[in-house]
Amino acid sequence: MSKYALITGASRGIGKAIADELAKEGYNLYLTCIKSEGALYEYSRELSEKYGISCIPFIGDMGNFDDVNSLFEKINNLDVLINNAGISYVGLLSEMSCEDWHRLMAVNIDSLFYTSKLAIPLMLSKHSGKIINISSVWGNVGASMEVAYSASKGAVNSFTKALAKELAPSNIQVNAIACGVIDTDMNRCFSIEDMEALRQEIPVDRIGHPAEAALLVKNLLLSPAYLTGQVITLDGGWI
Repeated sequence: MSKYALITGASRGIGKAIADELAKEGYNLYLTCIKSEGALYEYSRELSEKYGISCIPFIGDMGNFDDVNSLFEKINNLDVLINNAGISYVGLLSEMSCEDWHRLMAVNIDSLFYTSKLAIPLMLSKHSGKIINISSVWGNVGASMEVAYSASKGAVNSFTKALAKELAPSNIQVNAIACGVIDTDMNRCFSIEDMEALRQEIPVDRIGHPAEAALLVKNLLLSPAYLTGQVITLDGGWI
């Protein structure tokens, strides 16, 4: 039977790698992003041609319920939801604007509520489903200069654990992946020297690859139904 997955923030980085991994496994995909329309449409076409799957791109803001609702008007079958869309903010909390705070929280945590709210009924009708939320090690321990981001990812972790308990009787598993330093555009704000200093702190002596996060997502999709409510750290032994 055909399998369907929705991946938010799929035009680059971890989301893009997840899309390739799931397309390879035969999933039909719904992919979203907010800005990179040309890149997302081209990537969707490439995946469709390469793997023979259906791949539907959607341009919209996952932190806005009207956009998410418009997306789900196109979806009538869903097995997997990957909440990957996210933004960061690096700087002193006292210098962060209220607008930046609310925008970060909308993208990083409100979006999980919106997508899950609309995906759950589709999964309940089948008495099965998987929800995987992409989180961060800063949601586990917090980071100076990234207070808002840490708070949002801490909320992602609690959201994951609570929703897993709510949906477990319906055979829907909810887990999260707390990523460490992954080679994505989100980290381009740091200098080469900063990234080198980070690398030296990581026991495996390198920065993580988006493909590694994607592989962990695939493995979670194949994991036993008894594995739910977990926040799995992927950080090379760093934290």
